[in-house]
Amino acid sequence: QLQASGGGLVQAGGSLRLSCAASGRTFSMGWFRQAPGKEREFVAVISWGGGTTYYADSVKGRFTISRDNAKNTMYLQMNSLKPEDTAVYYCAADGSLSVSVVAGAYRYWGQGTQVTVSS
Repeated sequence: QLQASGGGLVQAGGSLRLSCAASGRTFSMGWFRQAPGKEREFVAVISWGGGTTYYADSVKGRFTISRDNAKNTMYLQMNSLKPEDTAVYYCAADGSLSVSVVAGAYRYWGQGTQVTVSS
């Protein structure tokens, strides 16, 4: 089971830190987001050891994904937020060691946390 938190309302240029707590051990993990009227899209993913990360071009240089395996928790530090970052952010996890940017590769999903960036 995954529990996402940390969303909220922030002005453009501001920062937020999302957290995703897992109830058990997970391997590959990632963040995806879905804006109103749009399909769910990849944001960032991270391998079990944290040594492999991938980011969507739209968030590179602004977002940082990390994890603390001792706490079974993944994070997404979001800086320099833009109105186009507004979406529901979902965390995902899978028992596979392979890291994927495809949503369908993840078996477990959190409930989502709303991020709203005002201009």
